[in-house]
Amino acid sequence: MGKSSSHYLHAEQRDRLCRLRKSWLWQSEWPTWMLMVVVYGGWFGTLWFWPVVGRFPATLMLIWFTAWYMSLQHELIHGHPTRLPWLNQLFGILPLAVWYPYGLYRDSHLAHHRHDSLTVPQDDPESYYFTDVSWAKFSPWRRKIIHARNTFVGRLALAPLLDIVQTLGEAVAAFRQLKMKAMAMWLVHGVLLALLLAWIETIGFSALWFVLAVSYPALALTKVRSFLEHRAADDPLARSVINEAALPWRVLFLNLNYHSVHHDLPGVPWYGLRAIYLRDKAHYQQRNQQFVVRGYGEWLRQFWAKAVEVTVHPGVKKSDANE
Repeated sequence: MGKSSSHYLHAEQRDRLCRLRKSWLWQSEWPTWMLMVVVYGGWFGTLWFWPVVGRFPATLMLIWFTAWYMSLQHELIHGHPTRLPWLNQLFGILPLAVWYPYGLYRDSHLAHHRHDSLTVPQDDPESYYFTDVSWAKFSPWRRKIIHARNTFVGRLALAPLLDIVQTLGEAVAAFRQLKMKAMAMWLVHGVLLALLLAWIETIGFSALWFVLAVSYPALALTKVRSFLEHRAADDPLARSVINEAALPWRVLFLNLNYHSVHHDLPGVPWYGLRAIYLRDKAHYQQRNQQFVVRGYGEWLRQFWAKAVEVTVHPGVKKSDANE
């Protein structure tokens, strides 16, 4: 995302960020380079030494590194650590998280960053909302599943399965409709995944165990971050949350808990988001109309069994839902 997509609080912030972009830290991107070494080294190292570590501790470590890898892929999509999309794609193309081809995730996520269409069904591919017409067509059992998914527990346990089913359905549709770009992405992803799972089997760590006990829980971890990450609001600047999460979550999610700041300034690297937020904390909270939560535990306490109202998008009427 380029500078044209940035939304600054004021001229002083714009000038300060211009200076930061020219600094050695931001030019070198050494924190992201180090992050890649740690994530890749931790993921492959844990698998290689799992007989020494033990299956259960290794599984827990792999869940963390796999979820962390998905956060790293997000940074790669936004132009870190290099400004070369093809090189960043090489860094993020390995299917360590199993389910999503990097290219499809990149295209979908960049579409999600279209400012005015954020949360709008059909226009925002990452929206959890539906149009009123689509919602009216849903059967009672399907509505119950959506309500269950909209609880905090359901978001962790059920949402990954729904995402996987939808993603695989889109893959089948791509081949049926001969969408060449998507087909190529899926074929490359499939070959790399087959090789990766075969290697996992050769070192004695069950590929099936990895898919079920590592990749699925890792995907569930990412759903902690995305729970009520966006809401429908008239002002696009008020649609993204500020979550003042604890340090472990900030590390795992690479500060994306400051999501309102990220959507305002999508080109800012992960290691800059917290400082930018803290410097103008009151201004950001006013800017996003107090859409602020004091950590993920607050969401858990409020919505562990109660569904958040993310169903029909208010004020948007279209013929089909973006699921």
